[in-house]
Amino acid sequence: MKTTAARGSLAGLLVIWGLTRTALLLCVLKVIAFPGPDVTSDVSVIYQGWYDVLSTGTFPLDDVTWQYPPAAALAILSPGLLPFLEYATAFFVLACVADLVTLALLLYAGRGPGRARRGAWVWVVGVPLLGPTVYARYDVMVTAVAVGALLAGARHPRVMGALAGFGALVKVWPALLLLAVRGRGAWVSAVVTGGGVAALFAVLMPGAFAFLGFQRDRGTEVESLGSLVFHVARHHGWEGEVLLNYGSVEFLGPYVSWVSTGALFLTGAALAWLVLWRVLATRFEPHTVADAAFVGVLMFTVTSRVISPQYMVWLVGLGAVCLCFRGSRMGAPVGMVLVACLVTVLEFPVWFAHVVASDALGISLLVLRNGLLVVATLVAARVLWRASVPERREIPAGPGRPTWATETAVSR
Repeated sequence: MKTTAARGSLAGLLVIWGLTRTALLLCVLKVIAFPGPDVTSDVSVIYQGWYDVLSTGTFPLDDVTWQYPPAAALAILSPGLLPFLEYATAFFVLACVADLVTLALLLYAGRGPGRARRGAWVWVVGVPLLGPTVYARYDVMVTAVAVGALLAGARHPRVMGALAGFGALVKVWPALLLLAVRGRGAWVSAVVTGGGVAALFAVLMPGAFAFLGFQRDRGTEVESLGSLVFHVARHHGWEGEVLLNYGSVEFLGPYVSWVSTGALFLTGAALAWLVLWRVLATRFEPHTVADAAFVGVLMFTVTSRVISPQYMVWLVGLGAVCLCFRGSRMGAPVGMVLVACLVTVLEFPVWFAHVVASDALGISLLVLRNGLLVVATLVAARVLWRASVPERREIPAGPGRPTWATETAVSR
């Protein structure tokens, strides 16, 4: 009976995956019209333009919207693997393949003692909540690499390190996967792989690191946490404006640099907290590496000057890995992330015009989405700290003990 129920659950999961992903593909292929602005133009216009430049053996040196590490070129060039399809169509198909690979990894990881299939369910449900944007950006490909890295960590730390190092050269954030890794093997593998890939690009393709100088003059993106200051300020005489800048819709004007600097300060504070946690943590369980990665990426996402919709797929992927482990207590923050995904598709693309206009609906959606992410971050950080950092508390004096003493215990 138990085996039959498990097979039925798996069949239902696969059916839901197939139906939802078919709907996503029909949306990006424009067979079904999705409300709001066209989310596929990034692929058909920007990515394809980069593809044409990258195909010549150089990076887009004169395009300030190219703000990605050098290995991102592989994702942009990947549609060349399907020359019988148009560029955009090939990209969407490969995004769907990355989605399927991620599901397969999570299903495999959900087998065995101490594991659960709920992680695969998080992925199956979470991705379509973001709407067609998830297939119209290369972040789903990066997330597949990150999920593979985390799931390889327990038995193959060097493979995890290599994947994390490579992922960091595609979109930086996979470097956070190593936060709770204690063995040197994964770290050495990450450094060697990342350094090797970076050196290869630097030698073979001019402008591999030009992206480092393309973000200095960026403003505060209209969907970020800090943007709420200006959404409200626009109704009280603030003289700035909303413009398409460096590839995204941003606030530009008085005090924007202050808020952007504040976001960098919060990111620094988040990094300091993570370092403190790593120094003090002593209890490491099989799920701790995944939990720490989830918390780290949550922190850096929330404090970013940009919280683009595609960033949410990172959190869905990492949250799914956490819930592959029965011992993980990240269920509540992962649930908040899923609700935030639903709100995200409403603020972009469905009602993005309201967000740009800073009207009541737009501000409400941002407050709800960003508020959920902030609460999820605080709850997840607390869960991680209490599960792994010993708590020092006073114990009564007694024979052979001084009038004061402390004992160490791990808070559960």
